[in-house]
Amino acid sequence: MKEKRLDCEKARNIDIVSTLANLGHFPVRKTEKEAWFLSPFRSETQASFKVSLKKNYWIDFGTFEGGSTIDLIMKMENCSIKEALDQLSGNMGHFSFHRRPNPTKKEHRANPIEIIEVKEIEHQALQNYLSSRKISTKTVRKLCKEVHYTIGDRKYFAIGLQNRSGGWELRNRYWKGSTSPKDVSLTGNRSKKLAITEGMFDMLTLLELRPEILNTHDLLVLNTTAFVKRMIFEIGDYENVELFLDRDKTGLGMTELLLEKCPNSRDMSSLYGGFKDINEWNAKSAKDEVRQRIQDVSLS
Repeated sequence: MKEKRLDCEKARNIDIVSTLANLGHFPVRKTEKEAWFLSPFRSETQASFKVSLKKNYWIDFGTFEGGSTIDLIMKMENCSIKEALDQLSGNMGHFSFHRRPNPTKKEHRANPIEIIEVKEIEHQALQNYLSSRKISTKTVRKLCKEVHYTIGDRKYFAIGLQNRSGGWELRNRYWKGSTSPKDVSLTGNRSKKLAITEGMFDMLTLLELRPEILNTHDLLVLNTTAFVKRMIFEIGDYENVELFLDRDKTGLGMTELLLEKCPNSRDMSSLYGGFKDINEWNAKSAKDEVRQRIQDVSLS
């Protein structure tokens, strides 16, 4: 019992501002005595969430709730005291990105994404997200960056894949979006072979399973199937094209179109038959099964 009280005391002393920062929340304004945040519990434009820097205590004036660091984690993570203590016993790095509601389309139009920092993927929350999708940080670093950005007054961070026009595809556990201009992402070494996926996580999964393709193939992430038709001529210049498109109605339609227009294309989606895409198959299947099927279906 004494040890439990000691854990609670230590947890209450963990700095709330630092805790919020690790969760992706940053103060809108700050003085020597207090820091004001947009509430992490709802969408708002005026900061109503205050942290007393002296007392290390928070209060949400929207609901008149407040408390210690433990209370904050319990509310944000919807967990028990024991679970909050378990999480706070680490270095906070394993927390996710933010629990804010996603920006509405109206808010997004009024507040375009502004990139504020691009660096190597380091944040533990992003690495944990990748791990949950069975993709290693080492693999992702070959194509992607850790991107910090703002939407209005709010700061976020995500895994970013840059397209060939300079825009970014952004993904984290709670949100997916992109900056302008929207375009395909093409990585390569002028190979005669091309591998195509719809989204970044499909390509990252493929690269995780078959790392050698980075040297043997050019890699094309469409970022949206709307770009398929305008890419037909470029795709047709390759001698060998492997299609790893989704197995939903749209993906199958695009696969059929490319097989017709680009005779050197080959549909590889039988690899993940029974699943929507290659990432879902890899994430939900047993490791041994994935390894065996990868061996059975070799790239040309």
